[in-house]
Amino acid sequence: MNSPRPSHPNSGANQGGGNARGKSENQGGGKGGPRQRFVRVSETSAGGFVIAQDGSGRVALIGRESRSGRIDWCVPKGHPEGVENLEQAAIREIFEETGLEVEIVEGLGHIQYEFSAAGKLITKTVHHFLMRQIGGDLTIENDPQQEAVDVQWFAIDDLHQVLAHENERRVARAVVEWMERNA
Repeated sequence: MNSPRPSHPNSGANQGGGNARGKSENQGGGKGGPRQRFVRVSETSAGGFVIAQDGSGRVALIGRESRSGRIDWCVPKGHPEGVENLEQAAIREIFEETGLEVEIVEGLGHIQYEFSAAGKLITKTVHHFLMRQIGGDLTIENDPQQEAVDVQWFAIDDLHQVLAHENERRVARAVVEWMERNA
């Protein structure tokens, strides 16, 4: 399993290879080792941090099962469908993966990382939004891909310890700062 290589939350979307969809590249196999051909592709997702409507300052995260079988807590997100823009995709994905109805408060920037899967080298850009719950109840029953195995509220001060990925922990700092400014 390759580790994500995060970029700064506000870095450019084309950093690290730009749009190289369909381009082949030789990868792997150090000195004299086997070489595997990867197809380079780009993916875009949108999602974000949802603040509970009860004023508790808690944030909803989803749990996904890692390859090792542990639960990794992460930000709900997914790909835009059809003609959805990033904001529409984020709102839909939040509902599907958490059961929560939300409104966007503000953009938090984006992160970018690379990983390999199924013979592809994927450069993924994830756009994050700060959102406020306006309805719904926590559930994973609406997740069509059933990627989320759990969903829970977490105290804002616990995000740094709970989030599985460093790039999401960096974005979470912007959420903490927003909460402090708007308390």
